Amino acid sequence: MDQCEDREERVPPSKTTLCGEHESQTKAQRNQPGPPPSSVSLQSDDSKEHPLNFKVQPVSAAERVDQRSSEVPSGQSSQQHQTQLDSTFMILEDKIITFVKNELKKIQTDLSPDDLQCFKIQCEDVLQRVDEEQSKSSRDAFVTITVEFLKRMKQNKFAELLLRRNFTKNFQWHQHEFKSALKKKFQCVFEGIAKAGNPTLLNQIYTELYITEGGTAEVNDEHEVRQIETASREPDSLEAIIRQEDIFKASPGRDEPIRTVLTKGVAGIGKTVLTQKYTLDWAEDKANQDIQLIFPFTFRELNVLKEEKFSLVELVHHFFTETKEAGICSFEDFQVVFIFDGLDECRLPLDFHKTTILTDPRKSTSVDVLLTNLIRGKLLPSARLWITTRPAAADQIPPNFVGKLTEVRGFTDPQKVEYFRKRFRDKEQISRIISHIKTSRSLHIMCHIPVFCWITATVLEDVLKTREGGQLPKTLTEMYIHFLVVQAKVKKVKYDGGAETDPHWSPESRKMIESLGKLAFDQLQKGNLIFYESDLTECGIDIRAASVYSGVFTQIFKEERGLYQDKVFCFIHLSVQEFLAALHVHLTFINSGLNLLEEQQTTSQKSEARESIEKHFYQSAVDKALQSPNGHLDLFLRFLLGLSLQTSETLLRGLLTQTGSSSQTNQETVQYIKKKLTENLSAEKSINLFHCLNELNDRSLVEEIQQSLRSGSLSTDKLSPAQWSALVFILLSSEEDLDEFNLKKYSASEEALVKLLPVVKASKKALLSACNVTKRSCDALCSVFISKSFKLRELDLSNNDLQDSGVKLLSAGLKSPKCPLETISLSGCLITEEGCTSLASALSSNPSHLRELDLSYNHPGDSGMKLLSAGLKDPGWRLETLRVEPAGVRWLRPGLRKYSCQLTIDTNTVNTNLQLSDNNRKVTHVEEVQSYPDHPDRFDVLPQLLCRNGLTGRCYWEVEWRGSVYISVSYRSIRRKGGSEDCVFGYNDQSWSLYCDDRFGSLIFSVCHNKRETSISFSSSSSSSSVSNRAAVYVDCPAGTLSFYRVSSDTLIHLHTFNTTFTEPLYPGCRFRSCGASVSLC
Repeated sequence: MDQCEDREERVPPSKTTLCGEHESQTKAQRNQPGPPPSSVSLQSDDSKEHPLNFKVQPVSAAERVDQRSSEVPSGQSSQQHQTQLDSTFMILEDKIITFVKNELKKIQTDLSPDDLQCFKIQCEDVLQRVDEEQSKSSRDAFVTITVEFLKRMKQNKFAELLLRRNFTKNFQWHQHEFKSALKKKFQCVFEGIAKAGNPTLLNQIYTELYITEGGTAEVNDEHEVRQIETASREPDSLEAIIRQEDIFKASPGRDEPIRTVLTKGVAGIGKTVLTQKYTLDWAEDKANQDIQLIFPFTFRELNVLKEEKFSLVELVHHFFTETKEAGICSFEDFQVVFIFDGLDECRLPLDFHKTTILTDPRKSTSVDVLLTNLIRGKLLPSARLWITTRPAAADQIPPNFVGKLTEVRGFTDPQKVEYFRKRFRDKEQISRIISHIKTSRSLHIMCHIPVFCWITATVLEDVLKTREGGQLPKTLTEMYIHFLVVQAKVKKVKYDGGAETDPHWSPESRKMIESLGKLAFDQLQKGNLIFYESDLTECGIDIRAASVYSGVFTQIFKEERGLYQDKVFCFIHLSVQEFLAALHVHLTFINSGLNLLEEQQTTSQKSEARESIEKHFYQSAVDKALQSPNGHLDLFLRFLLGLSLQTSETLLRGLLTQTGSSSQTNQETVQYIKKKLTENLSAEKSINLFHCLNELNDRSLVEEIQQSLRSGSLSTDKLSPAQWSALVFILLSSEEDLDEFNLKKYSASEEALVKLLPVVKASKKALLSACNVTKRSCDALCSVFISKSFKLRELDLSNNDLQDSGVKLLSAGLKSPKCPLETISLSGCLITEEGCTSLASALSSNPSHLRELDLSYNHPGDSGMKLLSAGLKDPGWRLETLRVEPAGVRWLRPGLRKYSCQLTIDTNTVNTNLQLSDNNRKVTHVEEVQSYPDHPDRFDVLPQLLCRNGLTGRCYWEVEWRGSVYISVSYRSIRRKGGSEDCVFGYNDQSWSLYCDDRFGSLIFSVCHNKRETSISFSSSSSSSSVSNRAAVYVDCPAGTLSFYRVSSDTLIHLHTFNTTFTEPLYPGCRFRSCGASVSLC
């Protein structure tokens, strides 16, 4: 190669982007600061077998002479110039050789298999030396030359390795810049608002959310407050709880990776903040570092691109300009996560059945086609997707395109406490706030929503500061009125320059709230939570006025603006929109008499009393809410009724120009609601009516039932329909009763079961043993099995005469995949081969839930045993435990008498003041001392005795009694000598007693164990003369239950059941309290 050729080869190297596209490097580009370029794309073939091209455009000899002459500085001879040139090039040669040696050493280190850690350190150094742009460009150019020479030397393996290592260095630089941009975007949040006030660091305020895996993606269009109410009753441990950083982690036992996660949750529950925290943790290198790029989108932003066309690459570049500047336009080789927040707000026509198939991320199409192909996995199948939605829109994506379904349940009770501890610093304040929230059921439930916690904190902070010792708001209406007043005060001081003591409602503020109220009501009727300019125009609100409202009432109404996008408006939460909608309806009515809830307005006669008009207004609102099948007006109704109170008008003084309803109207509304509670309403509607009574400050129904429960005087056969509804409301509000619901505590009857089915439905475990459940109840239970919010996992139906017909009805529910029952006891239910066949068929249809089935004390027959035993061995069935023994025809006798046992009195235990007769079957308490021989087992002081029979299984017996006696069971180890409590039946931990007394013209019963006595009340109908002085005892030792009954003809009237764990065999016994009292074994 001659000198001339050598000179011509000295040209700048080509620049290659991460897209694999070569660009000529102009002088302007070289002088611009920016990220270092990648050397060569791994996707491109341009660098593989092409020779180095050092040729330039041919230049004529004359042009070369002119160039040389012009390049010699004036005033300098050719000799001097040559000397300077030689000197310069000697120095240049030394520098280039030094540079080449140093770079080759680095490249050799990069390619060394024994020093990967060193390579990682060098990659980190790249991020720390981002300002060395010029030297970095030189290194990249040198890498390109080195790669070409390695290929000429046939060292393709090293060439490819060098390309990959250099590519990694360049990508990490661009990734660092991208993460910095995301950190800047997400590190601060404005609680509840978009851009007002002082920002809060997300990491400081973030409280872990309760996220569960599982459930169904089916649409749930119930009002979200109903869903929150249901969620507040659910046991915490029914479904797998996951952390936000593990959102893409596969469930145990699942091998295939998760591509698409769908997360649902009600409005304000924290879905958006959850995705922001996930992104921020990644950008701050705290989690998920296997992910290389995260692209968080919102459907609000995507909606306004409805008419535009983009390729996937162009869409990413449009929202994330850093990727465009880096030249990243190929995602196949990266681990990418796309986040799409707010599917429920999507106004794009997502069609998963007729959409054109698209596989090229560089091909332009409409945004909806891009999204559907991305979700279907046709476009960029290697990417991971996370989509969030409210429950009502969860079915927009077909289940087969969802790899994992999760649900944000909001805050658990400990998380609520943690939130307020972070929000307030004063420990006394924190304690008072938390205690106050727990005393109000409505507030406690709503605080599952993080946004409501923020609203509550905002209000209580203001109330505690401005009214020391003042009463805190107890109802939702009071809370939201205070919230509105706080915002009005902020506007007056911050924007109008007023003092805190000035009236906070100006004419301008009133106009703003009236306009926002109209918007809230109009859009609530349409089901819209976000509003674009067209929506505002329809409501008569100018876009400029809306911007002003969002700038002033920033914590109520917010404006959002996407990148280059139109404005989007919304209220900070659905509940705020519903409150303002109710306020608008309330203001319109008291100012003009117009009822906006009625489609056809009628003109009131002047003679018509105002009270009558008000009465119709509120009662029609109750009717309209009850007619809504999904409770969409539930919260609206609570607010509307709460606004009618005089206390609400006082709080809103200045905004209201006229007074509202009278106390008489409020009382009539209360009575109307109580009347509605006597009707056959669903549990959800009844519960909301109780919340409405609470907003009207009437708690009489609930307090009446609570008092009866506390005193033990609740008699369910005397309850009115409204009182039954109150009992359901109380039980659904009780965590203890929902953990394990025992029907016998209220009434062991079929009527009670039907009335309390909502409680069974919401419980984790339901004990319905020996509760007279029949075929009718089975039909009702079957409908509950397949309901959406059925949470029961354990059901005990033992000792009910269900027969095969009842089991067949239950099986119709059990076969549904929606039925999550894991344990069911049908022991002693008169089941034969036919019933077992129905059960086997149901479990074949739904084999993945039931783990334990108890069919003991039935008669399954050979074929029934065979069918169920085959299922037990089937690996496709989850069934682990099947109990069928004892079995046989003898157990097909109705009721508990099938467990009858023949008792014999142990004469060695009988006290000497007890007289035996009737072949030792009758015992009477007498004054004369009986001549019994001494025996260590004899009760020497107390008039007591035990039977010989030690009971370990299921046993039933009856006794006739007179006077004042204790029917008892005891461990044999109970003390016999002396009169201390250790010897007395019922007064220690070794014995249980039923006290019976007929001496005062009426029957008195109580039970006692370990000195704890409980009186038993019963209705007059069940204490009629037809009831004999006969008592029955049933014990199931393995199950740990001991039940006492009164006997009337063939009917057993349940008195009390003890639930415990028996550690020894039980021995029947009795104790006598009055002389002349007697007990006879039947």
